Amino acid sequence: MGTEGTDHFPPGVVEKLKFYVYRLIDPRNGETFYIGKGRGNRVFAHIREEAGLEGDAHDNKLLRIGHIRQAGFEVAHVIHRHGLDERTALEVEAALIDAYPGLTNLASGLGASEYGAMHALEVVRRYAAAPAVFHHKALLICVNRSAAETSLYEATRYAWKVSRTRAAAAEVILATVQGLIVGAFKADAWLDATSKNFPGRETIPGRMGFVGHEAPPEVRAQYVGKRVPDEFRKPGAASPIKYTWKGK
Repeated sequence: MGTEGTDHFPPGVVEKLKFYVYRLIDPRNGETFYIGKGRGNRVFAHIREEAGLEGDAHDNKLLRIGHIRQAGFEVAHVIHRHGLDERTALEVEAALIDAYPGLTNLASGLGASEYGAMHALEVVRRYAAAPAVFHHKALLICVNRSAAETSLYEATRYAWKVSRTRAAAAEVILATVQGLIVGAFKADAWLDATSKNFPGRETIPGRMGFVGHEAPPEVRAQYVGKRVPDEFRKPGAASPIKYTWKGK
């Protein structure tokens, strides 16, 4: 169902849509560049944000919308599934985000870090792996999206919403990809995520990164290739950070 040429739904339509999942499409090349879920007139909110009527963060999605409109076109709005409850809409949204690479979405879909798209052999490796037994205070960091874009160390060390005190107490930092531990590091220091502290990286207020090195071989052998235990993998959990010890 396309919605080109309109910026809102009539009241009677809104009632029937319930929760829905939508795609924003660039009419210049037919490319889907954003996927979202919502109800009411949520699908049109991004146009108002780009026009400065709502919102104030010009992310890649809003820049794309601006370029489309400057070229004399309008974004194509497609309602992909409707008549849903919120939980189902979240699942459909997550599956579509997996299916369309290169989106401008800032966040992965619900459960992507644990139940997102995987090769069949990855599924076997993940569920056949023995669960890790933590002999250290381990800080788990999910690097699903960034691990493919840079080295594992760089993907793991920058930039996270963590407590400096609690992060500094971690004896080992474990990088995870879809529930499997893929790297182990030691932090020498946790620093504010600024370009001054991390040359070549953009400043991200309120976040931190670490300077460190790969953990010793005996520590890596204890964890790398092991599965994150179920108690640390709650379906739908949004935070990429997990601590294996209690306390602040």
